[in-house]
Amino acid sequence: MSKYAGKRVVITGGSSGFGLATAQLLVGEGAHVLITGRNQATLDAARDRLGEKAVAVRSDAASLPDIEVLADRVKAEFGTVDALFANAGVNGFAPFEATGEALFDELLTINAKGPYFTVQKLAPLLAEGSGVVLTTSVANVLGLPMLSAYAAGKAAVRSMTRSLARELLTRRIRVNAVSPGPIDSGILEKSMPREAAEQTKAQMAADNPMLRMGDPTEVARAVVFLAFDATYTTGAELAVDGGGSQL
Repeated sequence: MSKYAGKRVVITGGSSGFGLATAQLLVGEGAHVLITGRNQATLDAARDRLGEKAVAVRSDAASLPDIEVLADRVKAEFGTVDALFANAGVNGFAPFEATGEALFDELLTINAKGPYFTVQKLAPLLAEGSGVVLTTSVANVLGLPMLSAYAAGKAAVRSMTRSLARELLTRRIRVNAVSPGPIDSGILEKSMPREAAEQTKAQMAADNPMLRMGDPTEVARAVVFLAFDATYTTGAELAVDGGGSQL
């Protein structure tokens, strides 16, 4: 029998990157997954790759009405949920002096407000003993240039990981965070020209203790560990960064 046969998992931001990699890993082990994303074409492509054990729902992590509709859809599809990976997020690069209100609001709304209310609205559907995983970033502990607003949002998620872990403890729901470092997930290509993205990735690899970028599947394995196997761990943050925040 597959390791996660019959498990029901919701993954926001699951149509690409390590959200999709996590969905693929879980489906391969027998789980049923519901993924979300904002782009219908990308969602449809992800659904085709995942097969019949997957449901794809268009949902905007920045929209509270969308999150509420998502909760209703999850209830209709699954009833209860064994794991929630609140992963939807965006990146944004700008010098501190040039960071405007629109960029700040976008980053904090999607990256901090989004996961907070995603967990809140889906919490009633979480089975006792289930696991929640939030996505933070090594940017919340490193003073990286061009990422001040992004880092602030991810630091907020690190804080809410502890708070939500404490508040959901009475239901034996564990809440942890995965903290990716330089992962070749395709997100850089979405936020900058391809040539600039390739130069950035080369520099990230050169600066990393392991001298390489990480692969989305390496993040996925950490997420699944926290969601299902780390049964005596809550409120923690697991760095998947080639040692970049530690060495």
